Amino acid sequence: MSGIEFFGIAWDIWLIYGLIIGVFVAFLMERMPPDIIALGALAILILTGILTTKDALSVFSNPAPITIGAMFIISAALERTGCVEYLGRSINRFAGKGQLGLILAVTPVALVISAFMNNTPVVVVLTPVLIALARKMDIASSKVLIPLSYAAILGGTTTLIGTSTNLLVSGIAENSGAARFSMFEITAPGLILAAVGTLFMVLIGRHLLPARQSLSSMIGGGTGKKYIAQLLVPHNSALIGQKLTSSMLNKGEDTHILDVIRHGDSMKDHLDELLLKAGDRIVMETNAGEILGIKESGAVEFDTSTISDFEPVSASQNVVVEGIVGNNSPLIGKMVSALRFRRNYGVYVVGVHQAEHRTAIGGPKRQQLQMGDALLLEGPIQGMTQLFEDSGLVNLTVQEEQPMRRNKAPLAVLTLIAVVGLAALDVMPIAALAIIGAFFVAVTRCIEPRDIYKTIDWSILFLIFGMLGLSLGMERTGAAALVVDQVVQLAETLGGPLMILAVFYILTSVLTEIVSNNAVAALLAPIAIGVATSLGLDPKPFLVAVMFAASASFATPIGYQTNTFVYGAGGYKFKDFLVVGIPMNLIMFAVSMVVIPKFWPF
Repeated sequence: MSGIEFFGIAWDIWLIYGLIIGVFVAFLMERMPPDIIALGALAILILTGILTTKDALSVFSNPAPITIGAMFIISAALERTGCVEYLGRSINRFAGKGQLGLILAVTPVALVISAFMNNTPVVVVLTPVLIALARKMDIASSKVLIPLSYAAILGGTTTLIGTSTNLLVSGIAENSGAARFSMFEITAPGLILAAVGTLFMVLIGRHLLPARQSLSSMIGGGTGKKYIAQLLVPHNSALIGQKLTSSMLNKGEDTHILDVIRHGDSMKDHLDELLLKAGDRIVMETNAGEILGIKESGAVEFDTSTISDFEPVSASQNVVVEGIVGNNSPLIGKMVSALRFRRNYGVYVVGVHQAEHRTAIGGPKRQQLQMGDALLLEGPIQGMTQLFEDSGLVNLTVQEEQPMRRNKAPLAVLTLIAVVGLAALDVMPIAALAIIGAFFVAVTRCIEPRDIYKTIDWSILFLIFGMLGLSLGMERTGAAALVVDQVVQLAETLGGPLMILAVFYILTSVLTEIVSNNAVAALLAPIAIGVATSLGLDPKPFLVAVMFAASASFATPIGYQTNTFVYGAGGYKFKDFLVVGIPMNLIMFAVSMVVIPKFWPF
């Protein structure tokens, strides 16, 4: 089959292009996790013979994913020893009054921490701090959470270890024979971008932020973001015999009865004349205040499982809290109906909010949980505490005290300093230093050895492995060379390397807003190296453009994990990110086009 061509292009090149398009479409459709999609692409390349088994296994020897995994462990050690929490408390001490004071307090903290550890846990830890401070100052949390995410993103662009994308691009450069990046090589231009971005948020961006209500802000009542819950009419309910449309269930201004399930049958077509009976399950859409008010009336019970094993819990003994699905939560990918919180913890899922859409509890819209989804929970304090500890949920309602190994904090900090310092002095490669550092924080019990595997975001690592395989397939078939030739011709038309730099930045930035930044970097970094080499130029400025643009994901909540997390926590709408993020992207592009050639001449 090696000689088969279509329109003068070999079949395997067409297969690679089709596979790339298919992967990106699959990323957008979200029917399967991105890491499984990427590994599926690698499997197809092996099955078609484009990559040999040896080729496929070679991607697992790339130093970038190994370094990223080790840095996840060191980052977790800094978090578990209270280092991040300590800096978070400093926000409380230095925060001024109002939105501007909070932004000015949180930005430098997030920038500094994110420069040296994975920025997602930074945002996860600091989000409850900001929500609590915002509530105390009577400010909508949506006024400060996007600035937190942006600050963490910008901080990640200031060092080699600031984000997994930087390490990935550096690893690709090293494997391709180009010069690898040193620890602080991107620090100066990164700080310029961070300074300009912060200035924009302080002067203009903060005025573009909406005043949205999160679930946690609605727990005491009020209207705002709606979600769906399913209620059970018990045998002793005062609602029995009442007409649905005139009952207390239909009194709320924001309430909409979607369906009544009776003996497994939908009564949707008879809601206007329906008289309620014991055992009816009512699917309703309303706000948190209305649902909690109905719960307190005692006329209904929350149906989160089956009727037969329902055990009512006294509301007076319970607390109501909001939890957000964290980036490493074992709940990711699970159905709400399969959570078994009531059986295991005595905790009820009162409502679920999944970004722009709602999910019924055990109802017809069963969908899988993803990072950033918000759960409104009710149950006893002890069960709630255990649930949050086991599930990877982040408590946004109350500041829970977690066991911190504060006496180990100096060891964790010294480990990070050693890794960063020795890498900067080029004593050893960053991959080796990160592995040694990860071993040290484990053996000194800054983090429990059994918890190490939980701290690594394996989905990111296997996404990178899969995309590196696809990049290798592009190289083996000549698909990458064909793209390079086209870009080189484009360079001659456009008239200079600066325009090519702009093309790479814009392409990376646009793709990063809709799919994983690591996936985009894995595909475009080798092409950037090939184009620069063909033109007789230094690959560094083009790689930096890919690096910065892959991190500069400000315009959507799905391009970067920190945006995804605050999306649910702040009660944002998709358009909120567009309003403030598009100007931010344009500014970062303009600054990058000036700064990158100054530090890395073509």
